[in-house]
Amino acid sequence: MPAATDNGEVRLDKWLWAARFYKTRALARSMIEGGKVHYNGQRTKPGKLVEVGAMLKIRQGYDDKEVEVLALSVQRLSAPQAQLLYAETDDSVARREKNAEAHRLNALYAPHPDSKPDKKQRRDLMRFKQGE
Repeated sequence: MPAATDNGEVRLDKWLWAARFYKTRALARSMIEGGKVHYNGQRTKPGKLVEVGAMLKIRQGYDDKEVEVLALSVQRLSAPQAQLLYAETDDSVARREKNAEAHRLNALYAPHPDSKPDKKQRRDLMRFKQGE
């Protein structure tokens, strides 16, 4: 089981780092200050003490994860052990899968060209877009 603190208190930025949501504590701190992390439905500060059973909403890229805190740790653990610190809600997993599928399908409808258009191709595109 993951190591807990001596007094059972862990700062939010340190817990997010230990649970491997962010690569550094500084990055975790900036995400909290930027409003990307909500603690029990409200914006919070990096020094907030995390409690077991608290609900966190974490924004990472296009994904919103809702997790419940199961254990506390001040040490950064290996990935399998870090996953024991929290449990993602079923609703959150379903929503992330749905968003991933939507992004995948959107990429099929808007393919990217293999290379950048040259000068003549750019002129042709501009004429086409302007309706000449």
